[in-house]
Amino acid sequence: MTTLKQMMESANAAVPRVSVDDARHLIEQGALVIDVRDAPEVGNTGKVAGAVNISRGMLEFRADPDSPFYDKHLAKDRPVIVYCASGGRSALAGKVLKDLGYEKVFNLGAFKDWAEAGGAVEQPIERGM
Repeated sequence: MTTLKQMMESANAAVPRVSVDDARHLIEQGALVIDVRDAPEVGNTGKVAGAVNISRGMLEFRADPDSPFYDKHLAKDRPVIVYCASGGRSALAGKVLKDLGYEKVFNLGAFKDWAEAGGAVEQPIERGM
């Protein structure tokens, strides 16, 4: 049996945290940014500019090239940066990507840290009336 604490320790050991500045550099070099939060969270706060929203619950299906739900933005040799609301889901998501054979995976941690550091943010589309 594995506990959540053990899962988090394993994920954090496998997927290095990346600073906002390092993330910016990786993005400039072509890294894919994945927001693993659920759609309502993204809708309320926006997302890192250019990020692809793949909720944590769908990640395995979207990241496996043999899945009918595969997202063609993903490539196992392309650096990937994941983030969520606090860093927990992104750590677990990063570990899953590593387990699926993605070579360069980094955990940005919390979206709010990116936004507070002046990182580019795409605001949600106004829903109107």
